This record gives sequence, C-alpha cells and structure tokens, in this order.
Amino acid sequence: MSFEHKLIELGLTLPAPPKPVATYIPAVLAGDLLFLSGVIPFRDGKLAFEGKLGRELTVEQGYEAARVTLLNALAIVRHELGTLDRVKKIVRLTGHVASADGFVQHPAVINGASDLLVKIFGEAGQHARVALGAAELPLNAPIEIELIVQVKA
Repeated sequence: MSFEHKLIELGLTLPAPPKPVATYIPAVLAGDLLFLSGVIPFRDGKLAFEGKLGRELTVEQGYEAARVTLLNALAIVRHELGTLDRVKKIVRLTGHVASADGFVQHPAVINGASDLLVKIFGEAGQHARVALGAAELPLNAPIEIELIVQVKA
C-alpha cells in the first residue's frame, strides 16, 4: 500500500505546508536525504497549542501537539517531493519540547510524532530519535520537530 493511501486509510489529511516564520527555507534536498527545518504545531496559520509542558500543557496535550507538528512536517515533505510515496526511510526525528522546570517526560510527548510515523510508514517509519527539553521555542510553541528523510530516486 502506498503511503498516500495509508494516510487516507487512517483518516488523516495533511494541511497546507506552513510558511517559514523567519529567514530560512522549509527543506533542503542533499543527495538522497531531505532535511527539514524546525516545524511547530500550526493549524490554519495559527499555533494549535501554546505554552510549556508541565505548566500550561499536559503530556497528553503535548502528545497531540507532536502529532499536529508531524502532519505539518509531512506536508512539507509532500510539497518538496510531490508525493509521500517517494519516502524511502525516516532516518531521524529530533523533537524539542518547551518544558517547565522539573519536566522530564520529553520522550512521552515526542512519541506523538514517532507513533504516527510508524502508523503511516510502517518499517520505513522506524527512526533514530532525540527528544530534548528547551527553555523556550519560537512563538511560544510547545513542540518543534526536525526530520531527516531518505528519498527514493
């Protein structure tokens, strides 16, 4: 089954790719690797979630914010490649979590993105990962995700 059909089967719709909020481009293709810039949880051009985990947001809300963020990232991948079916492998996901003092459940939050990658891409969605805490993220976003994707020729 194609990855595009898997999205439909899961009842997921990718948003329009988010526009950069500063001086950068959303992605760079170098050889067979697509490097995404940091992506935050936009929905209809506005942040869907704001604040820090462990203060304004729960782990469950952070998990959902990571899912929203990943869908934005996949929208960029589709825009750059024309179709998600050109994805060969999700190589690495880096997840930044805006955290209140003492918050240590970063992996549980970033699982929102990781779990969804595996649901969509199966074995090709299994990836290396970093889940980090951050004092602040752009625009008061709770999550920022970066992806490295291996691309089929």
